[in-house]
Amino acid sequence: MNYSHQKRGRVNKSERKFPSMMQIVSTLIDAKESIILTLSMFFFFAIHNLLQEAIMGIDGFEFGIMLGYFEVLGVTLCSSIERKYVAKEAGMNAPVTAYPLLTFCLLSSSSLSNMSLNYINFPTKVIFRSCKIIPTMVISSIINHRIYSSYEYLAALAICIGLVVFVAGTWDTSPSFHFIGITLVSTSVVADSILPNAQEKLFSQGCSRLEVMVYSNWFTLFAMTASTIYSGDLLKLIKLASINHLLVGYLSIYAFVAYIAISIFMKIVKLYGGVAAVLLATARKGLTLVLSFLFFPKEFSWMFVVGSILVLGGLAASSLLKIDQKEKQRQNKKDDIEDGDGQVVLIPNR
Repeated sequence: MNYSHQKRGRVNKSERKFPSMMQIVSTLIDAKESIILTLSMFFFFAIHNLLQEAIMGIDGFEFGIMLGYFEVLGVTLCSSIERKYVAKEAGMNAPVTAYPLLTFCLLSSSSLSNMSLNYINFPTKVIFRSCKIIPTMVISSIINHRIYSSYEYLAALAICIGLVVFVAGTWDTSPSFHFIGITLVSTSVVADSILPNAQEKLFSQGCSRLEVMVYSNWFTLFAMTASTIYSGDLLKLIKLASINHLLVGYLSIYAFVAYIAISIFMKIVKLYGGVAAVLLATARKGLTLVLSFLFFPKEFSWMFVVGSILVLGGLAASSLLKIDQKEKQRQNKKDDIEDGDGQVVLIPNR
């Protein structure tokens, strides 16, 4: 059989078309969605933190762990109702065995972090918790096979150091180091880094946001209910709530706000990945620190300036790197299409 060579026509660069109006609108819509999600997350987590302070200020409330319990309770109940009656979802895309890991990470993240304070002071905890973005990136490469450049790691490191430096300007005591405390807080950071990456993995397998929220939080709720009953904290809180209706109102609002805030965070994980979500959460912490400094003036320290420059510079560098990567990916796809248009095809002659 003989073959003749026929060459497909290559598109002349001068004939390339500019992006259509629909493509431009689509890009603007995507950018608008990401901005709305980010601002919404900042807003609802800010309310979440204010409610935490208000609840902790109520006389007789000495159950810090119960804030985490009501957070999980609110997310579990609200996501279950939304999944059944609003989204009308049923069944599971991921096996049940995928959720114990999420439960372990949720429990370890909060409990080990609080337990570490028995051995180390708060500044030390802040140092380790502020560095969560770096292990999140490393674990993302392991679980989700994402590759990050050395520049991205440097930008993340600048953000972490900036947060620590900024907060250090308000410290009255120096960080303390104890082997057991460092081990506990480090484990909590690793667990917190695994969590969004494991969630992202489930999303890639076709799981919805609500499915992941419902099943991971139901397992966590069962575990926390058993532990708080055993410790007596749950029964003590019920007794206090029976005589303090303000506490009941605060906890109810707190649980619902936590559900909204975490739903937005999970949406960001699903759309943009676990690392992007943690990066935005880190930026939120930085913004919270800045707002705290503005509304509750403190004695000036150059550490505030240095910390702010590092955080903002790291965030700006990270954003520019993402834009550059997207542009390169877009250009590579365009080049692949053009190469395909100019390739040689063998056509049989019969």
